[in-house]
Amino acid sequence: MGEAPPRKERILILLPSPPDKKLLDEIEEKHPNYEFKYQQVEFSKRRIPEEIDDGLLEGVTIVVTSANRLPSPKSTKHIKLIHLFSAGVDRLLTQPTFTDTNIPFTNSSGVHGPQISEWVILQILSHAHKQKLLLEWQKKHIWGSHQDLAPVRDGVGQRLGVLGYGAIGRQSAHIAKSLGIDVIAYTAGARKTPESKKDHGYIVPGTGDPDGTVPSEWYSGLDKASLHNFLNQDIDILLVSVPLTPQTHHFLAAEELAILGKKNAFIVNIARGPIIQHDDLIAALKKPTSEGGLRGAALDVTEPEPLPANSELWDLENVAITPHVSGLGTTYGERSLEILELNLTNFEEGKPLINVLSRKLEQGSVGLQPTWAALSKPTLFQ
Repeated sequence: MGEAPPRKERILILLPSPPDKKLLDEIEEKHPNYEFKYQQVEFSKRRIPEEIDDGLLEGVTIVVTSANRLPSPKSTKHIKLIHLFSAGVDRLLTQPTFTDTNIPFTNSSGVHGPQISEWVILQILSHAHKQKLLLEWQKKHIWGSHQDLAPVRDGVGQRLGVLGYGAIGRQSAHIAKSLGIDVIAYTAGARKTPESKKDHGYIVPGTGDPDGTVPSEWYSGLDKASLHNFLNQDIDILLVSVPLTPQTHHFLAAEELAILGKKNAFIVNIARGPIIQHDDLIAALKKPTSEGGLRGAALDVTEPEPLPANSELWDLENVAITPHVSGLGTTYGERSLEILELNLTNFEEGKPLINVLSRKLEQGSVGLQPTWAALSKPTLFQ
């Protein structure tokens, strides 16, 4: 009798709906040592993740899931990778499977760079061209006057400060530069060499800033002085795209908003609501621009979420609010599985994995040179 074929490694996929079978078949054909097992699960919004039933983990070496559903530490003996169908990881920070094991976690950072960046540019242009007012005129059948729209300023010569230069920041910077906007970048760790400025994570082909050549200047640091130095660089538009960690909680408060108010900056937040102190933000938005107030804000994330109906933010004319939807896109699942497939290749070739979460970074430690590369952004699957 011939030898039995080697047992395939099993990949467990936990999602609300099955991924594209054609895509899974293509991955299995390319990696014949792996086979997929799909289990339908619903992802709740509870802060403490639900544990995966041990029965589902039999023979499984790789788990594809969200930060809402994880194996317990005692059931991870044979798990060699947990891939998250999400980019946001702040819910993992206190979970034993993350804190008390050495299992590599990879996330889906980069998959929604194009769609979120389109939302970012949409908000910048909508505010500049008074789209709120124009839509109101259309609803009321009003043929308004040019005087009511003035001043309308295009992007040429303005400066975009990208606070957290990950996949979303890089693609937003790429588009902004094509509009004539100058871009400066801020990262946690210093990026002084060409190699350090490169994007080593997942990149949607044809997008982003792979070599880090878009910013005219780079700034860095985890202390207030470094942050204030960056904010003082005549920023007209600030894109908030850092992860939420203990260090970035209320990273932008009254003092920081006052610095941005010198240029009457416009703030765009697609990261996490608690990065900005909302009472201070409201005060800065209500303050006249002649007295150093912000000219506006676009918020896809708020604190708390959902934003309470009685929040003043809803009724401020210079504010645009969307219900945490900037990351929606039809290609999300396909791109996330592409990251998994790339890492299966890396496993087989003995190469480093991409999109690996740094436990020291995500937990706020400065013992490791931090980069904020994996943007903590909620997604369709979270």
